[in-house]
Amino acid sequence: MKKAYVFPGQGSQFTGMGQELYVREPQARDLFDAADSILGFGLREIMFTGTADDLKATKVTQPAVFLHSVAAAMCSGIQPDMVAGHSLGEFSALVAAGALSFEDGLRLVSVRAHAMQRCCEAVPGTMAAIIGGDAETIETVCRETPGIVIAANYNSDGQIVISGETEAVAAACTELKARGVKRALPLPVGGAFHSPLMEPARQELAEAIDRTAFCTPVCPVYQNVDAQPHTDPAEIRHNLLMQLTSPVRWTQTVRNMAADGAASFTEVGPGTVLQGLVRKTLPDVEIAGIC
Repeated sequence: MKKAYVFPGQGSQFTGMGQELYVREPQARDLFDAADSILGFGLREIMFTGTADDLKATKVTQPAVFLHSVAAAMCSGIQPDMVAGHSLGEFSALVAAGALSFEDGLRLVSVRAHAMQRCCEAVPGTMAAIIGGDAETIETVCRETPGIVIAANYNSDGQIVISGETEAVAAACTELKARGVKRALPLPVGGAFHSPLMEPARQELAEAIDRTAFCTPVCPVYQNVDAQPHTDPAEIRHNLLMQLTSPVRWTQTVRNMAADGAASFTEVGPGTVLQGLVRKTLPDVEIAGIC
């Protein structure tokens, strides 16, 4: 039986995240302390005692979720047959698979977070969860809506997130409701993640990725942009960069992992979001969590 390990993205953060791990595991303490030094601010303190508002800033959230996930993976000694991460979680997955060092992964996550934050501040954008609609209808409405709006997160059957310019997202939601989707819920996010509006951030991240060493991972990494397994460092670099402006194909990813033999899925890091998404897509697999 092959074991798949999956890593959460932004939105899984909570006050107190990682604190139990920090107290229990000396290796986790070393990682948390190293993160504060690398980042130049007290991430650990924000994770342990910060408010929800403190934690939701992209430049804090992304390093926090990455740090918690990687620490959980390293302290549990996982030996994956395959890995994947949802958006930001792809960086955690790459570290767990040995394609990136912890230090380089954290630096890239920090660059990505700050670049995305600047995009959010410069260009108004938003996202909305579409519940109960099929992919073809959602993609058609996005194409026909004036402005920039795309299907950005294929999370599970019946749950797709759209992303783009604020007015275009609102217009697409109105039309989708008229076409019979169950719900169209605006999300409390600061920008249009995984859409063309993130292009300036992609260009900024490209420079950091070019300076970073990538190794061949110990197992296949199923990447968001194409939901396919990758082990070639050059392909991993390219896909990691393209992810910023491309959809997260999570439903396709977990299906492909199962087709390739994964019979158990373990979410590594804060929260249980991915366990729920996997369960909706693959109701017969074993599902667990490590936090």
